[in-house]
Amino acid sequence: MTLSRTAALALGAALSLTVTPAGAGPIETACMASGRQAASRGLCGCIQAVADATLSARDQRRAAEFFRDPQRAQVVRMSKATEDNAFWARYREFGAQAERRCTSG
Repeated sequence: MTLSRTAALALGAALSLTVTPAGAGPIETACMASGRQAASRGLCGCIQAVADATLSARDQRRAAEFFRDPQRAQVVRMSKATEDNAFWARYREFGAQAERRCTSG
């Protein structure tokens, strides 16, 4: 399954985990640091709120790893391991919910 543009922004943003604004989670921080034109405090904050509601802190950190090493996401997606499959299902649901809740289309 291909991730939507918003889900890609939410997840791709996790690439840069540098200086974080006070209270910002790993997804919001990475989103703001992504350099993408669509990134805004409102959108990135919304995506982080969805991440907080759908992903554990561990899952958020794991998702962030995908953007430092995109091949890792492919390995997890194709994995036969029960833990990887369960994570991937949560990750996909996060992306779908972020798209529904954080976009106007």
